[in-house]
Amino acid sequence: MSNAPGIIGAPVLVPPLANHMFDEAALAAYLAAELPGFAGPMTVRQFQGGQSNPTFHLHTPGAEYVLRKKPPGTLLPSAHAVDREYTVQSALAGSAVPVAPMRLLCRDDSVIGTMFYVMDNVPGRIFADRTLTGVPAADQAAMYDDMNRVMAALHGVDWQAAGLGSFGRPQAYVARQIDRWSKQYVGSNVGDVPEMDRLMAWLPTHTPKEDETSIAHGDFRLGNLIFHMTEPRVVAVLDWELSTLGHPLADLAYNCIPWRLPVTMEGLIGADMTGIPSEAEYVAAYCRRTGRAGVPELDFFIVFSLFRWAAIAAGVYRRALDGNAADARALNIGTKFRKLAEAAWALAERTG
Repeated sequence: MSNAPGIIGAPVLVPPLANHMFDEAALAAYLAAELPGFAGPMTVRQFQGGQSNPTFHLHTPGAEYVLRKKPPGTLLPSAHAVDREYTVQSALAGSAVPVAPMRLLCRDDSVIGTMFYVMDNVPGRIFADRTLTGVPAADQAAMYDDMNRVMAALHGVDWQAAGLGSFGRPQAYVARQIDRWSKQYVGSNVGDVPEMDRLMAWLPTHTPKEDETSIAHGDFRLGNLIFHMTEPRVVAVLDWELSTLGHPLADLAYNCIPWRLPVTMEGLIGADMTGIPSEAEYVAAYCRRTGRAGVPELDFFIVFSLFRWAAIAAGVYRRALDGNAADARALNIGTKFRKLAEAAWALAERTG
């Protein structure tokens, strides 16, 4: 995941943001003592684009690593759980779900100020743009299909056999998530948005009764995948902060949000779809891979996913106002979370 100028999808690395700087010498000393094979000198750069846990590229003469840490400042309860990211990726090592090899977890805040973990760097391409502009149509189709394959593989993992029996509560995921993100949104204190109030009342009364449990990524989207440098193949899934034991259809619906939003809101409506499947084709492929006859509850889960995304975006906006967001562009998200809430409520009204 290092800079590769001229390659579409090459990650953007920048000097550490002023509010995310830490004692690099202290980190190097810690890694020299705790990480087998580590040897400096070490160069630290920050990945640009994420809005949650600050992520850094560590370059040394012999190896490249990635460090994920909690952001500084006062944080919302249960947010930024980098230790959970480390746990689930460690458990998935060797499975059909590609993840970066985990190297170490440091819970000692005295080293660089917050908890962090280190993993191997996985070279590849990351596409924040759902439209995959500039990518050949055949590769677009293959990349969407491989994203679908990996998501289905994740939901097929035996979480108990993987040692994740205590990773979350296996019942009532959706109800608990509605409660959690309602509280997180209220705690963000970002102003009055009527659509969010309506959604917080609507969602609990429309939750499907049927329940399922799988490993749920929580933020499964194109931008959280690393694709092979030259092949349309997923080589690692990133950003497991929101992962838990949950309902697989929540992941599917969140993954389908781009088909419901315009390109101005990171969606696909209005985009060139030559190489990208329709939502119906994408959902059908997931159903084939998971043995489902269909997903009649999809609209509810998309409303739920839009609401949750809006609540998360409100938290990012709060951190930006407080001066500790992970991306310099986070202040722009103030308008975004309101538009997500509006889109969610519009779909809820159509759903009934």
